[in-house]
This record gives sequence, C-alpha cells and structure tokens, in this order.
Amino acid sequence: MHLSKLSTVALLARGIQAAAVLRFGCSQIIVERLDPLVNPGDNPSPHVHQVVGGNAFSALIPQSDVSELANCTTCTFSEDLSNYWTANMYFKARNGTYKRVGQIPNRFLNGEMGGMTVYYTGAYDGSKVTAFKPGFRMLAGDPLQRAAGGVTKWNAICFRCYNAKNFGGDNYAPCADPSVDSVALPNKMCPGGIRTTIRFPTCWDGKNLDSPDHTSHVSYPATGTFENSGPCPSTHPVKLPQLMFEVIWDTAPFNDKSLWPADGSQPFVFSQGDDTGYGQHGDYVFGWKGSALQNAIDAGCFGATCRALKTQTFAAANKCAVPKEVKEDVEGWLTELPGGSMGM
Repeated sequence: MHLSKLSTVALLARGIQAAAVLRFGCSQIIVERLDPLVNPGDNPSPHVHQVVGGNAFSALIPQSDVSELANCTTCTFSEDLSNYWTANMYFKARNGTYKRVGQIPNRFLNGEMGGMTVYYTGAYDGSKVTAFKPGFRMLAGDPLQRAAGGVTKWNAICFRCYNAKNFGGDNYAPCADPSVDSVALPNKMCPGGIRTTIRFPTCWDGKNLDSPDHTSHVSYPATGTFENSGPCPSTHPVKLPQLMFEVIWDTAPFNDKSLWPADGSQPFVFSQGDDTGYGQHGDYVFGWKGSALQNAIDAGCFGATCRALKTQTFAAANKCAVPKEVKEDVEGWLTELPGGSMGM
C-alpha cells in the first residue's frame, strides 16, 4: 500500500480529516511455533507464526513493561520494542506436501527482510486517542473461524490479490473495495502476491490490559468504522489508535498450474489448518518505550519519519535476533503442517 500525500488529499476530499499515521516496516525476527499470547509457556505452540519486533519474544512474555525486557527491535523506530505476529501461510501442492510462503517487504520501504508493515493511525475527526499501556496485549480475528462473519468483515480483516503491475500502488483504502478485496483467500493466481490486512479493535474498556480471550477488553466501534469516526461503545469508552498489519505473501513462486489441486481450487492454507482465510488473525504485545507512541500520535507524525521518534536503519534493525526455541523444520517441503495436519 502506498500511503502518500496524495492519499491524504484523497481523504480530505472525502470529508475525512487527515490523521497521524505511523506507517513503518519491520523485518522478521523469527518464524517459529510459539505463541506467548494464546499459548503462553507452551513450547511448542500448536501452529507456526511469523514474528516481527523486539527481541523479548519467547514462549512466555511476562505481562510487564516489554520495553524493559527487550533491547533491540527489527522495526523502523528503535523505541518500538513491541511484538507483532500472524499465522504463517503455506502452499499445499497437488501431491499433498506443504511449503512455507515467504513475505515481500513493502516496495516503498527499504531494507526489510520479510516481515510486515505496521500502521498506527490517530482519529480522523481530531479527537483524542490514548496510546496502549505497558503490559497491554490483544488479538484480532479468530483462528478457528471458517465461514463469513465474526470479526472478518469489511472494516477489519481482508485479502487483496495483487497484479505485478500494480503491486504496492494502492491508496489508503484497505478492505474498502469488494471488487478487489475479499474476506476469503483469493481463488485465483495472483502475479504480485496476496496482501493480508488485519485491523485491530480501536476501543478499550480503560481497565484491563488483557482478557482471557484476548479480545473482550477491546472492541470495534459501536457503529460505523474507525475511518468514519464511529463512536466507541459505552462499555469500551477509551479510543485507541488503529493498529493495522499489512503482510504481502510471496505466492508468485507457486503459480504453476501443475502444482495446484487438479480441481483448480486455491492451494494456500494458514498454519492453523485454515484454507478459507476466514481464520486469518494477528497478535499484538505492546512494547513502546515510555510515552514515545503517544508523543508521535500527538505530534501528527506521518509515514516512517517522525521527529518525535528515534529512527534506525535496517542495517541495524536486521541485526536484532532471538534464539530459535523449537527444533523443527518449518521451511522445507513438509508432509504435514508443523504441529499436525490441522496445525491446531
């Protein structure tokens, strides 16, 4: 997605006030079967995730100030020691074997190694948004979802099939166009890969940093969307920045009809065994230093440059690493998904 000054003009033309939009790249820090949010302490967890951000990532991340646990990050802003992760995508060949699908860095950024683009957006109507607090964490989507509904709706989670010629050239309109966006995995070959967009809840109960299901303490707007300034429900009155992940899966290497299922059905599957796409989900553990995120939003920062934040090069970011904890192959041609045929 190309978020430029032209995009801001387009928003204004639609009557939407321009907002602070942090948009930055994060390299992959690990691909591993660990999930400190849903399966804390389990080694291994049920399915594989691709993870970016700080080096505090492990099977268990204490619910404390993560910025004091990590000392480096794979993200553009060195003060962002948070962790962001999604289930990984696999290609299931006609012969029943699986191969992990890699990620393409957003072409308008430089130096990332796989990973994703992360967005934090302030309120379009100029109202106050409150940055996440130390210890905060949440989940967007439901890994068990296999049909339309739930939070997999137009204002939250979707896919876009890229053509090679227009890859990365979208305006700021994720999930807004049913003619090109879908909540299910695309059922055709995509020359430029498949974009995943995951939008997180933007309203908080103001009390709980987490909840047993990792979603009850947060909510999407009561009506409308965050973009059109939909109000928060009375149960979750605190407006948060909109956190959004953008992952571009490099599906092009698998665009060989002889490898696809004989019936022509789409061959991609998420690591939890989901071949529909409805179970796409994202996990978040907040780890910004001090008031850095609040300062950046209040300063109206835009894109991957912000005077209120410290920026690092990807030459430095890509040196950040965590030790591999699960000893298994997640990269080669596999006879089943890591964790079992259903990855659950």
